[in-house]
Amino acid sequence: MPDTAQRPVQILLVDDHALFRESVARLLAAEPGFRVVGHCSSVEEALAALQKAQIDIVLLDFDLGQRDGVEFMRLARQQGFGGKVLVVTAGVEKGEAADLIRSGVSGIFMKHDSAALLIEGIHDVLAGKVWFDRELLQEAMGSVGPRQESKEERFTEREQQVLSYVFEGLVNKEIAERIGVSESSVKATLQQLFSKTGVRTRSQLVRVALEQHNNQL
Repeated sequence: MPDTAQRPVQILLVDDHALFRESVARLLAAEPGFRVVGHCSSVEEALAALQKAQIDIVLLDFDLGQRDGVEFMRLARQQGFGGKVLVVTAGVEKGEAADLIRSGVSGIFMKHDSAALLIEGIHDVLAGKVWFDRELLQEAMGSVGPRQESKEERFTEREQQVLSYVFEGLVNKEIAERIGVSESSVKATLQQLFSKTGVRTRSQLVRVALEQHNNQL
């Protein structure tokens, strides 16, 4: 996890619309603890920027002309970027959303939502939450065919319950309050989910659950 307590959160904007980039950059510059270290119009510019600065979170448009957000994710991971990515888009098809989730993004934020909600989404993603609209997630799941699973792989009722709240972006304490169990119990269930799916983070869990276990959700 980046040490954001001692320095501002380093943000990179990637969007091919200059007016939108400049507006978001001004918005974030006014937010305490945030620092926009660059804003780029193309995948190539963004990849170069990642090599020059330690970026904590990328705000990524999906449609970048000849390339898209999925290609950026592939290339950024190839060159070793391990930070968070929040897709900020005017809209994506369900298949595109599924591809983005598989690629490891931490959330998909819609441009028609408010500036205040964007700030909240950035904070949530940095805190380890995921930011996905429930309806969009359900549509994305519908675009992926179910996989045949062995009995041992199936999620328990509690695991499905916890996973559904992970999809909603809740942290462990909030999930515990919703279910009526202790926070340690939620942590134990999450560890079971991580073990079953072979992942280590919430965003990876959402990706794998979407790709391999959507028939149980």
